[in-house]
Order: sequence, then C-alpha cells, then structure tokens
Amino acid sequence: MYCIECDCSIDGNVHYYSLQYLGYPLCREHQDWIRNHQATKEAVELYFLLRKNGVPASLEKYDGHKTVDIVIEEAKVHIEVDARHHNHDQHQALSDLERTFHTFKKGYITLRIPNSLMHSKVEETANYIAGFLALNMKKQPKKGSSIMKLIRYVF
Repeated sequence: MYCIECDCSIDGNVHYYSLQYLGYPLCREHQDWIRNHQATKEAVELYFLLRKNGVPASLEKYDGHKTVDIVIEEAKVHIEVDARHHNHDQHQALSDLERTFHTFKKGYITLRIPNSLMHSKVEETANYIAGFLALNMKKQPKKGSSIMKLIRYVF
C-alpha cells in the first residue's frame, strides 16, 4: 500500500484510516497536508484523479494574483473547479473572465470545470483533461514562433 501523493509505503492502519476519513490512500504527512489545504472537496478529487493519470499537477498554487485550484506548470494550464455561483453571479463571472484574461497574457490556459461535472462525471472529466493536456503539450509553440510574436503584439 502506497501514498497516492508521494508513493511512499504506508502500513495497513494508516491506509485504512486515510481511506475511511479522507477518501484517498495517504501517508500521515500527506493526511496533514490535505487537511491544511483550503481546496474544495471537488478540486481535491479532481487533483488526485489527475495525479493518478500521471499528470504532474499541483494543488492550490498561488500565481502572484490569486490561488489557483490546480496548476500544471509544465503545460501552462490552470484548472478552476467552479461552484454554481460562478455561473449565476454576473460579477463573479466577470471577475473570473478578467483573471482568465490576465493569466492568458502570461501564457496560461484556464480550464473552468463546473462542480456539476465533478458530482456526476468525475472520471470522464479527468480523462478529458488528461487528453487535453497531452494534446496541448504537443501543440505549444516554441519561443520566437510567429504565434508567440502575435500574442505579444496583441497584448
């Protein structure tokens, strides 16, 4: 039995406790780590599914402006797991769009995942995100390319 976060060996009691109370096989250190995060249950679930799929994700990373739910630095992708108010509150929606714009100027793509997907299609959602990341890594333009010059010119 191994910790899903650090891959260290964990004994049966720690494994059982972790699954029972946190839902994931975590060593004691990472049990404390996950308890201290402010991430929503949905963001944590997606994070662990992505990690399980081999995605080098980080949970709750500060980007200098805000804390992002999940970040994949290598692919320059931010993932925000959004509750219902992100869609129904026009001020929140505009604020989200503004933050997406500013991170896009820095070269990041923001994927917004509604909680409704996390409640009903979590495995499928994680699989699509992993596929998206794989394709995105293949398509990222190299520095000095015409697309990068166009992005710098426009913004």
